[in-house]
Amino acid sequence: MNRRETIGLLGATALVGVAGLPTSVKAAAPEMVVVVKIAGIPWFNALETGVKKAGADLGINASMIGPANVDPAQQVKLVEDLIAKKVAVIGIVPLDVAVLAPVLKRAQAAGIKVIAHEGPEQEGRDWNIDLIDSVKFGEVQMEKLASEMGGKGEYIAFVGTLTTPLHNVWCDAAIALQKKKYPDMKLVADRFPGADEIDTAQKTTLDAIKAYPNLGGVIAFGSNGPIGAGNAIRQQKLEKAIAVVGTALPSQAKPLIEAGIIREAFLWNPVDAGYAMVSLGKLVLEGGTIADGMEIPGVGKVQVDAAKKLVKADKIMAINKDTVDSLIALGL
Repeated sequence: MNRRETIGLLGATALVGVAGLPTSVKAAAPEMVVVVKIAGIPWFNALETGVKKAGADLGINASMIGPANVDPAQQVKLVEDLIAKKVAVIGIVPLDVAVLAPVLKRAQAAGIKVIAHEGPEQEGRDWNIDLIDSVKFGEVQMEKLASEMGGKGEYIAFVGTLTTPLHNVWCDAAIALQKKKYPDMKLVADRFPGADEIDTAQKTTLDAIKAYPNLGGVIAFGSNGPIGAGNAIRQQKLEKAIAVVGTALPSQAKPLIEAGIIREAFLWNPVDAGYAMVSLGKLVLEGGTIADGMEIPGVGKVQVDAAKKLVKADKIMAINKDTVDSLIALGL
């Protein structure tokens, strides 16, 4: 083959490649990164599983990151990095809606879509998606605590931080129900932060046991709160005297449930939550219609408040001695 024939053959091959855009040339998948409250804890590890599965199923380059500590400033820095990276969608599980609002608005101004979870009051987001009714979620847990305490006695309450949006909404709903229906129960101190960290919840509960010798109950909103509180109660051998109710993963809570310390825990499936965030992110990115009664992959039918940009499902799950093993079998 002479030089002219070689050049002709190479040119023809190149033209075939351009015309057909063969397997070696593909459009890059849009990128979505979910920023959670803290990295490395079981709850968000489960949420990450849902994020990655949705990405694989839906053709999104989806991943999850989070700060090493429960620190809103670290969340802001992570979002700033994602703006610089020019990702297509940012997912956010906010620690502090006020602190995050300016940076999320900058993300939107840069053309990035923002999907929140556990952040219905978050400014600077396109939509928020939750898998529970927030008032009902708090009330259900107070009803259980009241039942375990016989409708009377002293209790304390935990949230992740005093600025974590939904933790405080749930706590507000629980306390309001207690005051309305169970006047013989008493919240003996302002709600405590620390329900995202086992050690903090354990230490605070130990302090509360000393400060309030008639303590009869703990309600904890934050997946590590019931674990830390339960550890403290077991340490003090007060299993029968103090009831623990709250939000927890079955795999973490099982030993304390079987010991009768955590009387019941409640949650939605964090795997489904991660999947739902990516599903909604893709829909928003593609300009799809979001309407009441629609089905979102990984969640099913949802309620939509178009004016407030809220998407909601009702997926509360109860974790107790009868259900804990079956929920663990689902990967929770």
